[in-house]
Amino acid sequence: MNPGFVKSAAITATVAVLISGCAADGSGMTETGRGAAIGTAAGAAAGALIGSFGANAGRGALIGAVGGALIGTAVGKYMEDQRKDFEKELAAEIASGMIRVQKLPNDELLVGMTGETTFAVDSDRINPGFYSTMDKIAAIMNKYGKTELGISGHTDNTGSAQHNQLLSERRAGSVQSYFEGSGVIPQRLSSAGFGKNRPIASNDTEYGRRQNRRVDILIVPIRAS
Repeated sequence: MNPGFVKSAAITATVAVLISGCAADGSGMTETGRGAAIGTAAGAAAGALIGSFGANAGRGALIGAVGGALIGTAVGKYMEDQRKDFEKELAAEIASGMIRVQKLPNDELLVGMTGETTFAVDSDRINPGFYSTMDKIAAIMNKYGKTELGISGHTDNTGSAQHNQLLSERRAGSVQSYFEGSGVIPQRLSSAGFGKNRPIASNDTEYGRRQNRRVDILIVPIRAS
């Protein structure tokens, strides 16, 4: 687990809880507003990774490994092109609710996958039936290599806190390992588990618990400064 990843997530914890509460009850919010709130909450839960990655002593080596950083207005276009590719290649998965792709502030992207689709119950082994989707995601990650990827595992509130925490860590780690095996360079990847502590919906309903059982990938552009 990346210490900077965890530290940055802790900084944004209060924001994540407040926003996820709004997303859960939807009070006074449109469908578009609720979707934006969920995306922002999930992104906050994954951590303010630009700051934590920027403090990484190996940043210079990383920039060299990916062939240079993004500069100025090139960042927005690069991330927008990437978002369009995700939406095109994952259209079927998005339509079925297996995957969500959202644009976040600061030119970040969020790719979220439901835990019950990605994993068997109480397992950290990726379902073989989900390999094709993982391969699509990995291919786009490799195409757009000037990004850093924060992978966060989450559970609902059923079961013990310790069990949920360990399961979320293992699941995030499994996704990271899969991407590494698909050619994504390890220096770009960071993973952490948050157990039941970063919900994006109410745990009072089965629908909400399904939303909370998830793995999120926060995609952050590697900037020149």
